[in-house]
Amino acid sequence: MNGFGLGPVDFHVHLPVPWPSAPAGAPPLPAMARELNHAYALRRRADWRREWGFPEPEEGHPPAARQAQRWVAEVEAHGLECAVLVTGGGNDQLAEAIAPHRPRLLGMAHHDLARPGALPELRRAVDELGMVGYKLIAPLTGIAWDHPDLEPLWDWAEGRRLPVLIHFGWLGTGGGVVHHPLISPLSIFPIAHRHPALPIIVAHFGCGYFGDLLQLCWSCPEVYIDTSGSNQWVRWLPYPLDLQGLFRKAYETVGPQRLVFGTDSSWFPRGFAARYLEDQVEACRQVGMSGADIELVFRGNALRLLGLTGGGRPGPA
Repeated sequence: MNGFGLGPVDFHVHLPVPWPSAPAGAPPLPAMARELNHAYALRRRADWRREWGFPEPEEGHPPAARQAQRWVAEVEAHGLECAVLVTGGGNDQLAEAIAPHRPRLLGMAHHDLARPGALPELRRAVDELGMVGYKLIAPLTGIAWDHPDLEPLWDWAEGRRLPVLIHFGWLGTGGGVVHHPLISPLSIFPIAHRHPALPIIVAHFGCGYFGDLLQLCWSCPEVYIDTSGSNQWVRWLPYPLDLQGLFRKAYETVGPQRLVFGTDSSWFPRGFAARYLEDQVEACRQVGMSGADIELVFRGNALRLLGLTGGGRPGPA
């Protein structure tokens, strides 16, 4: 059990399955660049795991169904209400893997926004496969948010109040992406402004673009802040910032109603990153949040966004 009596909802979990070596449409890197970047990434990941006391990831990837079984065991062992798997190797694979475990495990559509037929696929994922949101990665998106072809998709998602979870900011580790036309949360402003009832959840406190995220939240009423991950990116900013500071500024800007807990957990044998839950609860208490505020951040807001009540029961539309 987690020891906090919260029954948290982890709004940001990845089913650990193989990722493509490069995003669709990305230009190939020269062999030397691939090798150097890969070696650099391995060193940085090893340093990070040592700093946090995390075990080495297992080699290989068990089948998706087996990974889902392991994740539902994590949910039960740590006293979570449910976990939302935001990626899983494709909409069909994720839906099939979690089907026996609903409502303990829920899933998000995560197909390429730029591909033809993105809206019909989103409809299918939600209405036929039971997905509860749409996960996008801005630094891997090859189409402008306000492209005319996407307006029907945003209209439909807003009408359904479908949560759209977006990773903005730095992506990866050594050799990762730090420059892209859509890397800042402010790039979604035209959509958030034109579709004020569309729930947009920005992952990892904006991951290097915290100031831009606060501006977006200040302007747009349905932009939420996802707290997931180690948030170690604060170490590489040119000014002091820590987890407590992130929560304090977010709390002052949007209040507790638009903060959503997540861990960004994925691989085994680590499983659920309980350390992140502990650190985040401590930070919330340090900035003076009440018990009711903490309940919203770690449970209530997610259940509202997902259209659920406690116990995984569908709530009123």
